[in-house]
Amino acid sequence: MKTVRVAIVGMGIGRPNGLALANNPRADVVALCDLVEERMAEFAQLLPQPKQIRLFNDFEELCRWPEVDAIFVGTPNQLHVPMGLQAVSHGKHLLMTKPLADSVEGAARLVTAAEAAGVVNMMSLSTRFSPDVGFMGALAQQGTFGELYYARARSVRRNGIPAWNPGFIRAGGGAFRDMGVHVLDAAWWLLGMPKPMSVTGVAGAKFGPRGLGYFGRKAPGEALAAPKSYYSQFAADDYAGGFIRFEDGSGLQVESFWASHQPGDLQIELFGTDAGARVRPPVLYTNGPLAPGVAETAREFDTVPRTGQTAAVDDLPLDITFEGLADVKSRSWNAIADHFVACILDGVPCRAPLRHGLIVQEMMEGLLRSAEVGHEIRFDQA
Repeated sequence: MKTVRVAIVGMGIGRPNGLALANNPRADVVALCDLVEERMAEFAQLLPQPKQIRLFNDFEELCRWPEVDAIFVGTPNQLHVPMGLQAVSHGKHLLMTKPLADSVEGAARLVTAAEAAGVVNMMSLSTRFSPDVGFMGALAQQGTFGELYYARARSVRRNGIPAWNPGFIRAGGGAFRDMGVHVLDAAWWLLGMPKPMSVTGVAGAKFGPRGLGYFGRKAPGEALAAPKSYYSQFAADDYAGGFIRFEDGSGLQVESFWASHQPGDLQIELFGTDAGARVRPPVLYTNGPLAPGVAETAREFDTVPRTGQTAAVDDLPLDITFEGLADVKSRSWNAIADHFVACILDGVPCRAPLRHGLIVQEMMEGLLRSAEVGHEIRFDQA
């Protein structure tokens, strides 16, 4: 196989993933699948050779089509497992949007099936694959931070409850599975993916059931009056937060708000024995001088370290900012697409397999379960 023939399922998050795959010279988007014909036809016009793209309303029919090698699934959470199981049962490589599933049990079934099928199975994680998180991950892996022992991660919107698909707000959806998953996954990856031992959390819905805090596709961040027929279906969380303790003694504080009386924010903060950091925009905090290898790694990521000091001084605080690493979304999507194609064609080990998604799912569901029962959840007793 010299080219990966890809099908895109779901014309929401499928659009940026599909465009990124179409940008890869070794991938061809050959099929689209959605319930709404017009959305597929519209998106097809943005792709190379739109007249050659086959449109499907029936997912099972798509899975049986021999002219597709890989499938991206970008449907509501509740459909990830049944669609993923169908795809891998037909031998298709699978790229799955976050989160992996709407439950731990479903996620575990899909991971087992995908691994048994021997196909490339990968999570599409735009935050983990973003330039700023990748850069901080490279610094962590080369030992710049020393021992990373604590992290804070948050994703906050002022008005950000999705108003276009009830799958978001029904049971199995919610703010933590939609947004919290991004910062949870990225922070866990930056910490070195330690084994989770316990979690305690709170969660609830303070805005969504009242019809407040919604936004529409054409006005991100702006309040939108959702109809009662929509918001009356609300059966998930619009905020969640908690603390996860890991086997190596490290800890992670994580928060996610779909709506709040706070400014929007997406941030990860790292605490290490030799240095700390904020990921967006990238800032490294340490006591001078600059650790060996930082400047070289910065060059690899096409960024330049800047500091207000003319010279680094031993034992004095040194704050180093890095320019040019703004999270341009296309860079994240392209990085995901390029890695997925390389895993299929070159046998590159997958950096974000579905099994990672399963562990993140366990942490998410544990936090939400802790909020429900009012006490800590231990994973070694689950």
